[in-house]
Amino acid sequence: MKDTLKAGLEGRRSWTVDRERTIAFMGDELRVYATPQMVRDIEETSRLLVGAHLDDGEETVGAHVSVDHLGATLLGMTVEVAATVTEVDGRRVTLETTVHDGLDLVGKARHVRFVIDRERQRERLEKKRARLQP
Repeated sequence: MKDTLKAGLEGRRSWTVDRERTIAFMGDELRVYATPQMVRDIEETSRLLVGAHLDDGEETVGAHVSVDHLGATLLGMTVEVAATVTEVDGRRVTLETTVHDGLDLVGKARHVRFVIDRERQRERLEKKRARLQP
């Protein structure tokens, strides 16, 4: 990873709350931004922020998300996820995020990602796949 990966880095990403990002279990009239989709958007925003400071062959993977879903966001609204790197401890990167829908703060989270070497990860996964074979 580059030495530019440090606390204080900030990034933002906007997402439209389309049908795929909403809950369906309460019917069409009550479709709102789903918590699992909020988590996905937080992870992707964080991954892109950190990824800009990685070396070739590196990637990050999510290890922990602690999210508070604070309010409902309607189908068709746009949410903005803002992420800030708060700590870099070796390969461990901690971020604080907020999610705003243009009217309200609707989410906040603490997210931890780890920098990995893609080739080493591929090798680990191949070994695990081999253990599945009879």
